Amino acid sequence: MEQLSFDLDDKKPFRPTPLSVRELNLYVKDLVDRDDFLNNVYVKGEISNFKRHYTGHLYFTLKDKDSLIKCVMFKSYTSNIKFEPQDGMQVVILGQVAVYERDGVYQIYVKGMEQEGLGALYEAYEKLKAKLEAQGLFDESHKKEIPLLPKAIGVVTSKTGAVIKDIINVTTRRFPNVVIKLYPSAVQGVGAAETIVEGIKYFNKAKNVDTIIIARGGGSLEDLWPFNEEITAHAIYESEIPIISAVGHETDFTIADFVADLRAPTPSAAGELAVPDLEELKWKIQNINHRLSLSLNKKIENMKARYEKAMRSKVMMDPLSMLNERRLKQDYLIKQLANSIKLELKNKKIELVKIVSSLDGLSPLKTLTRGYAFVEKEDGTIIKSAKDLVKNDEIKITLADGNVEAKVL
Repeated sequence: MEQLSFDLDDKKPFRPTPLSVRELNLYVKDLVDRDDFLNNVYVKGEISNFKRHYTGHLYFTLKDKDSLIKCVMFKSYTSNIKFEPQDGMQVVILGQVAVYERDGVYQIYVKGMEQEGLGALYEAYEKLKAKLEAQGLFDESHKKEIPLLPKAIGVVTSKTGAVIKDIINVTTRRFPNVVIKLYPSAVQGVGAAETIVEGIKYFNKAKNVDTIIIARGGGSLEDLWPFNEEITAHAIYESEIPIISAVGHETDFTIADFVADLRAPTPSAAGELAVPDLEELKWKIQNINHRLSLSLNKKIENMKARYEKAMRSKVMMDPLSMLNERRLKQDYLIKQLANSIKLELKNKKIELVKIVSSLDGLSPLKTLTRGYAFVEKEDGTIIKSAKDLVKNDEIKITLADGNVEAKVL
């Protein structure tokens, strides 16, 4: 870039061709864009003038006690934020420093953002969440049903503040007969997790409630940390009484939410989930009663119609007529059966005669009637040849009409 110079002889300044404002801004922008350090820079500071544009982009100023810088976070990066940015919040951002040549100002295009000092907490949160999930503390099979008509509800929360008031207002409005029992506990800071565990154990030991609600209002991850403690998770898991978790706002998720039998987005919603609406319940009962009455009347009408139809039937009007028809049919069947038996006997008799005739033709006695005889020795041996006999053998000769004894000469 040319510098303004003077001629020492005539003391008149020499002026080179001047740059336009845009050219100067583009020159500075080019210098910044080519700086690798400024393309990925971490900056910490306090959020101020925070605005969420209707397009989804975030606009804010990052400042410390001595200086400030404008920041823009485009919608494509905002889904990675795990908290709701607010004015006064201390954050650490990752972004690219860039010059906006139109206005001649430089700003940071933010790619990522987390609350300052909470990076370790997020890491611990994710690590513990993975550990407890592997141990089965989040399994749906272990979750218990929330009682439909509880007599008493135990609430583990701070005794002051809007949370307990909201729960009482919602539950008593919906179901006036329910009793709310408060176990006052710390919900933030050192030792808060231990008091929450004590409250859960107290109600399980006393067995004086049907449902337990653990609750607190919204806050940062650090504020909600007692509900991310491992001892809190195990106390919820081991509770014999069903537990509803109502911690933070709808967008806040704690480990207690994953372990609990039911998660409510807000404490007020927990009150709605813990008890039915009495008026709605009455309406449902009346509706069921009405439907049962209609169904019963319809059933009676159908049975009456069937009875009247049955009474008009032939069997009821003239029972002897049907009986006589049955008798006629019986006689016909008996006659048919007798004829079948006779026919079968006749056929069998013919078959028997044929068999007897065949056997008679094969009988040796039938042969004897034609002048034949057969000879036996004394021991009953049949003589088949003359060679089987010797002189003086005593034999028996069987003829058609009797036997004779003889001696061989």
